[in-house]
Amino acid sequence: MSETTALSPLAVAFGAAPFGAELKDTLAATLRDEGFAVHDLGTWGVEPADYPAFAYKVGALVADRAVQLGVLVSGIDMAIAADRHPAIRCAVAHDVTSARLSRAHNNANVLAPGTLVNGEMVAFGCLPTFIGTGTGTGFDGGCRASRVAWLGHAGRPTA
Repeated sequence: MSETTALSPLAVAFGAAPFGAELKDTLAATLRDEGFAVHDLGTWGVEPADYPAFAYKVGALVADRAVQLGVLVSGIDMAIAADRHPAIRCAVAHDVTSARLSRAHNNANVLAPGTLVNGEMVAFGCLPTFIGTGTGTGFDGGCRASRVAWLGHAGRPTA
């Protein structure tokens, strides 16, 4: 991931469901080694845990702008929990293209690589893509900006 080094010191919050804790640790260590500020909010093992708590913690740090991005190592379950916060746009990415487009088209601020479906190799491809395309000019904006703004509203604004 050396191409992302120039983006440091980006701050990234990590959370995981118990089955994703080991991969979370590995992904976080990789970013830490690249010079990123990493906030590990749990879980830290395979013991049963209530994954929404970790999703909410990551989402809160992103929403409060204490970190720029979040990563939830799990998949759809944690994405649903994180997306309950109006400031969060959590994207489940099953490949590098979906990670890139989630940032470019939807200005996603949290990544949830689907670990049970994809595994480690895909997660390692999605992470630098997600982080790299969302910095500076990563969000295409334009006509998408007003659509993304709708996502932060509880109800659908009138057109």
